Amino acid sequence: MKLNELTIKQASEKLAKGEITSVELTKACLARIKEVDKKIKACLTVCEQEAMDEAKQADKRRSKGEKGKLLGIPYIAKDNILTKGIKTTAASKILENYVAPFDATIIKKLKVAGAVLLAKSNMDEFAHGASTENSAFGPTHNPWDLTRVPGGSSGGSAAAVAADMCLFALGTDTGGSIRCPASFCGVVGMKPTYGRASRFGLVAMTSSTDVPGPITKNVEDASLVLEVIAGHDRKDATTPDVEVPAYEKSLGKTLKGLKIGQPEEYFGEGVEKGAKEAIEKVIAKLKELGAEIIPIKLPYAKYGIPVYYIITPSEISSNLARFDGVRYGFSDEQAKDLKEVYTKSRGKGFGPEAKRRIMLGAYVLSAGYYDAYYLQAQKVRTKIKKELDFELEKLDAIITPTQPSPAFKLGEQSDDPLKMYLEDVFVTGASLAGLPAISIPCGFSSGLPIGMQLIGKRFDEEMLFRISSAYEKATEWLKKKPGV
Repeated sequence: MKLNELTIKQASEKLAKGEITSVELTKACLARIKEVDKKIKACLTVCEQEAMDEAKQADKRRSKGEKGKLLGIPYIAKDNILTKGIKTTAASKILENYVAPFDATIIKKLKVAGAVLLAKSNMDEFAHGASTENSAFGPTHNPWDLTRVPGGSSGGSAAAVAADMCLFALGTDTGGSIRCPASFCGVVGMKPTYGRASRFGLVAMTSSTDVPGPITKNVEDASLVLEVIAGHDRKDATTPDVEVPAYEKSLGKTLKGLKIGQPEEYFGEGVEKGAKEAIEKVIAKLKELGAEIIPIKLPYAKYGIPVYYIITPSEISSNLARFDGVRYGFSDEQAKDLKEVYTKSRGKGFGPEAKRRIMLGAYVLSAGYYDAYYLQAQKVRTKIKKELDFELEKLDAIITPTQPSPAFKLGEQSDDPLKMYLEDVFVTGASLAGLPAISIPCGFSSGLPIGMQLIGKRFDEEMLFRISSAYEKATEWLKKKPGV
């Protein structure tokens, strides 16, 4: 097996035994990026020199007796996560040459742990999308079929992990942006509970649902990364001081006696035949492993998409107001006065989807429409949250498909924003309720990966790791690799 194909656990054991060095591991990943990224286009910036320097430092720390599961492990970060001294563009022209003066908290934590940053990954501009086609620097291609999308908005991160360009990647999830690409690319994507990991240093999209999380080759690796990046941060008031468990201890436990809810609303019309059959086989396997599957109803689930697409543009229109051509990034030098600085810089700097969401949000928040749309959406959001909390009181998790179908063709839905928004149909509920959810590979349809989603109780990522790890070990989906 090539070094870049190792999991975190495998690489960490070899590093600890002195069988390999972080420099060798990092070189293998950089070579893989050079080999395949011209076709996949997962990376926006490759920081080769910085990565080699960090790898040498990691080897030095290990030679002095230091230990650590992520010490010397190479990774890629989504390009909306601030990295000191390295460009952070959020895949937007308006931030094309922006270099952050500080690290996001999760990047700082990974630096302390000794992880090695290889590159910044492509994404939908400001994370607005489910396909990574909205990047101002061109789309990312799915390693399983280069004519198809990798999902979004963390498409570059998921494609990089699937193609073994790194050992793990960071994504952010606002309404499915970790889980959707994980499903389309056949990798594991964990969206933690809202507040479990700090948002300090993320380029804000929807502040009430944004959360960073790991994208990995297996469940065990996701648990290792989350354990490092999770925890209270005094710079993010939404991170409560809740203990971060040693997630690894939950792996390998039996599923006997666990109760998993199967909502009828997520298994009806609109789910592609192959995806439906794959999830049905998952349910049979979970029963075989000792779990009890309990039919449930989530009648408010159908309002998830309309509520999400009222609240999200509202927060986007506020958050993107800071990009005015004065303080950050692109500023139109042809502007004749201050008003033109604003209008021309924003007009040229933002892409079509960002503009669409700003206009939708500004409309929804405007006088006369706030009560009718935004306030009403927040009330329905509370209903969705209460409904999920009520069901999860008597359950250990809820199972759904992650996406209604496998990855679609590049350009197939570009002219139909509504169809694109419906890609989020199964993933918005957990985001609106602030619950943890994980997507793991569970089969194939027409040669393309299918993902299943498990939603858990608030701050109970441990249970999701336990169930998904047991399923993963009982199946062989992870042995399949894209032929890119």
